[in-house]
Amino acid sequence: MDLSHYDPELVAAITAPGAALPPPLHADGIAARRRFSDALPRIEETLRGRAVRRIEREAPSLDLSGTRLPVAVFSPRAAWTSPRPAIYFIHGGGMIAGNRHGGVEQLLDWVERYGVIVVSIEYRLAPEHPDPAPVEDCYAGLVWMAEHAPELGIDPAALMVMGASAGGGLAAGVVLLSRDRSGPRIAAQLLDFPMLDDRNDTPSTRRFEHAPVWPRTSSTTAWNALLGDRSNPASPYAAPTRMTDLSELPPAFIDVGSAEIFFDEDVAFAQALANAGTTVELHVWAGGFHNFERYAPDSRLSAAARAARESWVVRTLGLEPA
Repeated sequence: MDLSHYDPELVAAITAPGAALPPPLHADGIAARRRFSDALPRIEETLRGRAVRRIEREAPSLDLSGTRLPVAVFSPRAAWTSPRPAIYFIHGGGMIAGNRHGGVEQLLDWVERYGVIVVSIEYRLAPEHPDPAPVEDCYAGLVWMAEHAPELGIDPAALMVMGASAGGGLAAGVVLLSRDRSGPRIAAQLLDFPMLDDRNDTPSTRRFEHAPVWPRTSSTTAWNALLGDRSNPASPYAAPTRMTDLSELPPAFIDVGSAEIFFDEDVAFAQALANAGTTVELHVWAGGFHNFERYAPDSRLSAAARAARESWVVRTLGLEPA
């Protein structure tokens, strides 16, 4: 594997003795990928010592199936006298793995530091539940969150939708659905290295097809699991780069590594949003592979990415330290 494109600190992290990288994803490896995701620290361990309260609720799906979708709500233990800004979070995992507790670590810092409330949805996964189930479940959770804003202590005028990787693509799809269905008003969207284009055929997908994390094979497998029959173009709510109308959308933050397969589609989506009149902040992290913060959290590149993301959230939602 050619590692010359990657930041030296990231290379050191993934080549260190005992470093655990997920293998490329194939259709017969989805169960194993789910076990890999489920091996992350349990939420009780993640919350230990934090001034964060967690409640578990359920949101009804909107497809008349009677499905109840698990929702985790994280709020500050400290009392606040006014409704708080909220982040609606959609986890990653290629739309085939993950759960509502995965990926919330940085958001818990913001709960403690700024008093934001985080609502994290557990959507149904492909291939058992193909498109449109994942994005529709995520939209159903957003509707539930908005409807329950008063009891959750949420300011309905300060809702941000955020997702990482596949969750970033789903977040972009949810924002589009909410616009097109006159749904909850969304103040901002934060898309971390989002998975946006089912065609999986850009220069960066070819250049970094053997990337150490989420190579092209993994992306193809995930899209096939989500979409099944590929004879028709994907819905733009599943693959937001296919949306031709990107007008009237909330301000966006998009970041991506310079050395990952999503580089081209994420930069193109940021440009398309800007051309349609959306305020966009785009960060390309030099030498970054997909989801590098998870594998090298102590690197300088990871620290810079976290700082940029937090700065944008604070400015966009008008947050003040507790």
